[in-house]
Amino acid sequence: EHNIQPSTSTSSSTRRPDMSSFFAKLSQIGADPSTPHNNPHAQPTPVDMRATFSLLADSYYQIRSTASGPPAELLTSLISELEEGADRPPTEVEGVSQAFLDALERVDKKKLGDGSCPICGERFKDDEYPLVVQLPCHPKHWFDLECVGPWLRLKGTCPLDRKAVGEKKKVVVVDDDEEDYDDMIA
Repeated sequence: EHNIQPSTSTSSSTRRPDMSSFFAKLSQIGADPSTPHNNPHAQPTPVDMRATFSLLADSYYQIRSTASGPPAELLTSLISELEEGADRPPTEVEGVSQAFLDALERVDKKKLGDGSCPICGERFKDDEYPLVVQLPCHPKHWFDLECVGPWLRLKGTCPLDRKAVGEKKKVVVVDDDEEDYDDMIA
């Protein structure tokens, strides 16, 4: 009618569910220390923690519904761990901060080859603008950031080997005032 042609192309992100509810709940329970919370001493309730784990499990169920092979097996394992977390919610979020995610090493598009995300199974290069990150636990643990980000924010471990990833990327800040003080004493 308005000379608009219906789109016939399929988006590569059709298998990635909307994670806005998950991130809203994660923000509500104060999972990111870099974001100020109204009551810094408040602990997340078991109900909120259960809901957060369940939201991510539901999103991974959606991805698994169209996955096959190794990605489906990995998703089954991740979902199982999330369901255990929902059944016995921890008292605090064990995941990494958004700042940690932002600092993860990005994989250059030229290096991607025919690789695919271990979570969704989609080839990295099928995405017009792939955002692939390398986890610090292994040089070949590459993931679509959209797939691994929610897991890392909640759990803080590599989905493949379950090693904690947060400790390896901590930045040490040297306090310049301390150095000046030492110079004055000497």
